[in-house]
Amino acid sequence: MFRFMHHHRFQMHSHGHHHHGGGRERGPKMFDAGAMRYVVLHLLAEKPRHGYELIKEIEQLAGGGYTPSPGAIYPLLAMLLDLGHIDSSADGNKKLHTITPEGQAFLDENRQLVDAVLARLHHPAEGGRGGLRSAMHALKEVVIQQARSAPHDDGRMAQIIAILQRAMHDIGQLDKDAAR
Repeated sequence: MFRFMHHHRFQMHSHGHHHHGGGRERGPKMFDAGAMRYVVLHLLAEKPRHGYELIKEIEQLAGGGYTPSPGAIYPLLAMLLDLGHIDSSADGNKKLHTITPEGQAFLDENRQLVDAVLARLHHPAEGGRGGLRSAMHALKEVVIQQARSAPHDDGRMAQIIAILQRAMHDIGQLDKDAAR
């Protein structure tokens, strides 16, 4: 039951706003809560923001092609607050959200993922229905399958992690290699 609640927690209805904006925010499922968390922390690392500002800023980053619903953003902010990744303070009748040192450390540790999510936000078509998305899903599936097949094999886990870290490094080097 908890796993179901946790998984669906961020897909709640947006308090009657889900038809606003021509239904754009419903569009293709651009982000899950995990990916959106990186975008929100990235934006809060730039400067403190209100929830509504985050929604507008993400919409702007996506070139107007995607608008997260309040029903996605506000529970995510509550989760980040629970994790200690952000602080919230009263600012009139709104809350101003600020990244904490723990949130910044989490962002720094996941910089490659953050950059990948931001790139997808800027260029949704490139990560769209084509080969990249299916390759990423296939990678995720094989990692899960391998990890589940030997959950107590620390050597196997270390191999999987090393392979993923090499792949992240190689992909991260693409910009540097192209600049040479």
